[in-house]
Amino acid sequence: MHAAVYTGSSTVAVQEIPTPPIGPGELLIQVEACGICHTDLKKIEYNLLPPPRVFGHETAGVIAATGPGVRNFSPGDRVIAFHHIPCGECFYCRHALYAQCPVYKKVGITAGYEPAGGGFSQYVRVMDWIARRGVEKIPDGVSYERASFVEPINTCVKGVAQLAPQPDDVIAILGQGPIGLMFTMIVKRSGATMVATDTMPYRRELALKFGAAMAFDPREPGLEDRIREMTNGRGADAVIIAASAPGIVEQAVRYSRPGSRILLFAQTSHQERIELSGADICVGERTIFGSYSASVDLQKESAGLVFSGALPVEDLISHRFPLNQIQAGIHLALHPEPKSLKIIVQPQKLV
Repeated sequence: MHAAVYTGSSTVAVQEIPTPPIGPGELLIQVEACGICHTDLKKIEYNLLPPPRVFGHETAGVIAATGPGVRNFSPGDRVIAFHHIPCGECFYCRHALYAQCPVYKKVGITAGYEPAGGGFSQYVRVMDWIARRGVEKIPDGVSYERASFVEPINTCVKGVAQLAPQPDDVIAILGQGPIGLMFTMIVKRSGATMVATDTMPYRRELALKFGAAMAFDPREPGLEDRIREMTNGRGADAVIIAASAPGIVEQAVRYSRPGSRILLFAQTSHQERIELSGADICVGERTIFGSYSASVDLQKESAGLVFSGALPVEDLISHRFPLNQIQAGIHLALHPEPKSLKIIVQPQKLV
């Protein structure tokens, strides 16, 4: 089969590698669509993990084979698969902190080499603990491209559940890339009023389309004052930081009121440093917290939101690339054009 193999030095090369064999309780999925996620981009661009690996974890496809003992799936089933699933028994699982579970931290899907998701390949092996609890069937009439959004939507639903927006809240969402726009779609369902920021005009247009009351360029002067005008001088009740940029967390604090809740979603790099006034947090009684990765408790809900069409996620797709043009897709994701958003890799296409 063909796969886009990370070979080190920020390089991905399409190579012919063996189709991964499967064992008891496992699945072989023929990958039809896989979204490019910024967590994978960071691993590639900054060489965070040793090569060789095949990245890609927003995976949708069709089951090509099942291992002995598999009862709930058959060849021909259309499915999505989560690459992380917790044990359900450890300290962190008992506290619903699944992303901290040692089993969750193990990647359970591979195209070969060290497991890394594998979705940027034509076939992936789904290991037994993922096959038991981390695979959802795609209903008839739902495209593979739409289905590939289930995992990223889950991560956003998890963050919003932790934020717990109320209908009378004013929420600022900083960053309106694909993840920020997913947050906008989801928060809209709470009835809260949203203010979105992004430097790119097209993304601000989409934020308004998906439910934001206002959308601003964060470089504009007076934005803090405009948010205060909306809130009788207080500031935003909550802030979602859906982008990573110097000073963005400090900006979130300035936009927010005392007692507000600030969600860090995009601050995943150990190299990133944040400097804040202690008084803004302590005296201002603000809560700053993080949300990372998906929740198994929200798996059915997130799949339902995507499969039902309740969230117009397919509107986020701007580009599709065959597997052998993935390097162009990665470059575009790292250096977005005015109207580029979600990029889908189609591994079965080689042009």
